[in-house]
Amino acid sequence: MLKTICFDLDDTLLWDKKSIQTAFDRTCESVANIDASALEEAVRSAARKLYQSYPTYEHTQMIGINPFEGLWGTFDDPGEAFQQMKTTIPNYQFNAWKQGLLALNIDDDALAKTLSERFIVERMKHPFTYEETFDVLDELRDDYTLLLLTNGAPSLQRLKLDITKEIAQRFNHVVISGEFGRGKPDPAIFEYALSLADTDKSDAIMIGDNLNTDILGSNRIGMKNIWINHHNQTVKDIQPTYEVKRLKEVLPIIKRL
Repeated sequence: MLKTICFDLDDTLLWDKKSIQTAFDRTCESVANIDASALEEAVRSAARKLYQSYPTYEHTQMIGINPFEGLWGTFDDPGEAFQQMKTTIPNYQFNAWKQGLLALNIDDDALAKTLSERFIVERMKHPFTYEETFDVLDELRDDYTLLLLTNGAPSLQRLKLDITKEIAQRFNHVVISGEFGRGKPDPAIFEYALSLADTDKSDAIMIGDNLNTDILGSNRIGMKNIWINHHNQTVKDIQPTYEVKRLKEVLPIIKRL
């Protein structure tokens, strides 16, 4: 009997990719007489390379923090790795924009600093959710225990929830990988989440957009899942229990279980 529904946060309930894209659009378009899309691509490329060059990269992979979250997070969280990130991140944010500008033959430290700061402001201003997010949660909240299971730094994931308070208010439990110490798809975080909800894996289901974290991790403990395949990806090695194209399509599946 289904008792607990576990939801991913980013690009399942929050439309994080749209928020990041909007922040890039607004920031890059603020620079006169350049190709905004070329600047965005240069900054994205520089950010990825820089992010992978830091000693904390392995930690970010384990917790599940991507380079573009690094462009607006502070990472003021407990633990040696997070404190190291906190020290590194201002330079990372500046240098991603500086190197992006240099790729367009613009050598301007003041502009790089301005753009790195503007990106943070623009991302804060645009916390998008999917249009059916709240309707789906409201449809389920009275009949099931709702558990939010998200990868990321506690400071950043809680900031996302602070600027979209209506999401957290609908959940019984919130589990963040950076607080637990390991991220999806590690089976341990799924087992911990289910113990928190006092639910057996046979009475729970995981809903998320990421095959490599949400679906793989729940598969590893034998827990049912629903993959939200936003972009019509082809399934190869990781097989979800159910597959839908958008969030609202989970409702009829849940009602059958």
